Amino acid sequence: MEPLTREWVDKAEEDHRAVEALGEAVEPVWGPICFLSQQCSEKYLKAWLVEQGVDVGKTHDLDRLGKLCAPSLGEIERLMDDLRLLTSFAVEVRYPGMSATREDADRCRGVSSAVRDTVRSALNKICRFRINGSCINGSEEQ
Repeated sequence: MEPLTREWVDKAEEDHRAVEALGEAVEPVWGPICFLSQQCSEKYLKAWLVEQGVDVGKTHDLDRLGKLCAPSLGEIERLMDDLRLLTSFAVEVRYPGMSATREDADRCRGVSSAVRDTVRSALNKICRFRINGSCINGSEEQ
């Protein structure tokens, strides 16, 4: 695995752990759960693209990232509508005028988990075919 891919995965996992912790809080905060779900998904999509050698630049648009991923990660196509939904939580939910609900947070968490599972599975598959490549679980392939 490319070192930059590993960095994206590590950052995505931080967001994933934060989403899980916030969801289990005594008083969950829906907006940050939605925002961090979007962030986790964005970072996993960027991890995949970096591993594929695609320069993505700076964007929070998950629809764009999903379309860039689709040729090499066909499984992402089933999530495109959900990626568009998550994009709406990249910025707006952090400011007055938009609030997230429990239902929004549940859906965002679900989408983020699906993106995470899809990318992690794909990275593990290609890792098995590389010599001396670092797998997603951190083990070294021999």
